[in-house]
Amino acid sequence: MILLLHWLLNAVALLIVGRYIPGFEVQSLGYALLAVLVIGLLNATIGLFLKIITFPLSILTLGLFLLVINAIILLFASKIMPGFEIHGFMPALIGAIALALISMLFHFIGRRLKTQRTSQRIR
Repeated sequence: MILLLHWLLNAVALLIVGRYIPGFEVQSLGYALLAVLVIGLLNATIGLFLKIITFPLSILTLGLFLLVINAIILLFASKIMPGFEIHGFMPALIGAIALALISMLFHFIGRRLKTQRTSQRIR
């Protein structure tokens, strides 16, 4: 159940980024759901390989280079997926940053709700 919720929230985050970042287009929720699957698969394969290869550079940049890798993964996914288009590297990089921030926000809200629910059970 949690996996489906994460999948849906990532698709919503992708739709939000597609709505507000110029050059980053997602046609519908269905395409966003498929794009999140493709991004996840690419991140688990190519992304992992790129992160291992560029580990020293990631340490040197204090992890900021990981945003570049995420932008590259987003670009790859946009080439594979119809209904999900990114026009250039800068929209991909800005989109990667925005997706990271939105994911952090969703994680924070979820953590807060879980903490409140747990504290209500204790009382």
